[in-house]
Amino acid sequence: MTGRRRHWYGAGMHLGRVIGNVVSTAKLEPLNGHKLLVLQPIDAAGRSDGRSVVAIDSVGAGVGEIVIWCRGKESSFPFLPRNVPSDCSVVGIVDTVFVDDRAREAS
Repeated sequence: MTGRRRHWYGAGMHLGRVIGNVVSTAKLEPLNGHKLLVLQPIDAAGRSDGRSVVAIDSVGAGVGEIVIWCRGKESSFPFLPRNVPSDCSVVGIVDTVFVDDRAREAS
């Protein structure tokens, strides 16, 4: 993979921009009633940062919004006590991202 960055989005929270949605008429019953969103991961400056992912929406996000998303078993927690099969979910809608350049320079 020369010249391309390879991303691994593990546990933790990440920023993303909602760039679309997925329509699926045939899916597992626990997914019924849940919106599936296409997210473009972004960095703190709002630049694209990796490949797009599909996530289950738990907060009512829409196309164009900046969201917080998580991956792993924790991504199913917003849907408890139901057992919703998820490896990626939207858990927040971002109002503002502020990065202090002084802190960035210190690291």
